[in-house]
Amino acid sequence: MSPLKFYKPTTPGRRHASVDACLDVTKKRPEKKLIRIKKRTGGRNAHGKITVRHRGGGAKRFIRIIDSRKERFDELAKVVAIEYDPNRGARLALLEYKDGKKIYIIAPADIKVGDKFVSSKSKIEIKTGNRMPVKYIPTGMLIHDVELAPDRGGKIARGAGTSTKIMAIEKGYAQLRMPSKEIRLISEKCMATIGVVSNPDHRLIRIGKAGRKRNMGIKPTVRGKAMNPVDHPHGGGEGKNPIGLKAPKTPWGKKALGVKTRKKKKWSNKLILKRRSKKKR
Repeated sequence: MSPLKFYKPTTPGRRHASVDACLDVTKKRPEKKLIRIKKRTGGRNAHGKITVRHRGGGAKRFIRIIDSRKERFDELAKVVAIEYDPNRGARLALLEYKDGKKIYIIAPADIKVGDKFVSSKSKIEIKTGNRMPVKYIPTGMLIHDVELAPDRGGKIARGAGTSTKIMAIEKGYAQLRMPSKEIRLISEKCMATIGVVSNPDHRLIRIGKAGRKRNMGIKPTVRGKAMNPVDHPHGGGEGKNPIGLKAPKTPWGKKALGVKTRKKKKWSNKLILKRRSKKKR
């Protein structure tokens, strides 16, 4: 059965749209003690200035508090539910310990209610959902929710269907091939979870109509070509004309594509062995 749901083409918006069928979700309501209200910013910073454009509105939602460290080591936790999270593409797994405490984690793929996971600083069973330092995980294994620095919590490969691969471990460092194909070093003491993140078909969803983007809190974007010259570098001209520039620019005159934003002297440059491949245009 397809993980996506399609509707009869009764309207132009329905014709090509698809939604997540949520066939693997076992619990509809989130755990009350593990949620908090998501404050809306409208793309504005602390001074009220818009720093991210085209943000605003959208359906109300709660933030699920996710335990990215799993610091209760060597304690079995049982999966009691798999839930949908409106703030991400991946599913959440609700774990319960023997004393009744519950936590949310990013659910690995192909898990089910009743499975038991454990997090440990020592070597444990190589099983999907178990968490341990990278140095105890075999090379070639797919992992996710990886720490960039020890005891800082998972930062890498947390999106739906993503994972990173251990290429080698030597001299206190592990070589990881990132989802972007970049190869970089992390400390072998960093924790990681075995397996791939759940819901890999999230990338296949087609929004279908503008109203769904508004529900997601994203407002329409006006093309620079449709503006006047005073408002945008692409503006002006009679009818449909090319932008008249060698490369596209932002509304403020900066180059819009292919601009490197990483600092040249960033401390972690020495940990990157191979940069991600450039996209072919």
